[in-house]
Amino acid sequence: MCDYSLHHVASRPAKVGDKLVSTKFENALTRGFAAVGEPNVAVCVLPGTELGFENAVEYEAALGFLGGRKIADKVARFRQVNLEQPAAHHDALEFPNGKIVLVTRLLEGQHATVLQLPASPNLVRTMKGEAAVFTVV
Repeated sequence: MCDYSLHHVASRPAKVGDKLVSTKFENALTRGFAAVGEPNVAVCVLPGTELGFENAVEYEAALGFLGGRKIADKVARFRQVNLEQPAAHHDALEFPNGKIVLVTRLLEGQHATVLQLPASPNLVRTMKGEAAVFTVV
C-alpha cells in the first residue's frame, strides 16, 4: 500500500524483482519506497509482500534524538499497522525476529528487492486448531 500521506505522490504497484530505495518524497510527510531510477514515483507494496535488503536495515528510533537503530535481518514482510487510526502511518515491515518498523522511520537510501508478492491480496490465512482457515476479505 502507499501510506496516507503519499496520496499526492504519483504511484504504481510493486512487481516481483523491482529494485526499491527508501525515499523521502517531495511534498509528502512520510518516507516510502521508490523504484531505483524513478525517484518521484511511490511504489505501493501489498501486505504480505516479501522484501530483501542489500544491507542490515537502519531506521530512526521512536524518539529521533536517540539516534539510529539497525536490524541485522535483511528480509522483511510488508504489513499494515494502526489501521484503527486513520491519521497514523500504516505501512510497516515485520522482520523474522518479530520487530516491526514503520516504513516512514527507515533511513533514506536503503536498497531492497521485491522477492515475492502475496499469493492473493484478498486472502487471509488464520490457524484454527490443526486446520488452516482461509477468509476472503
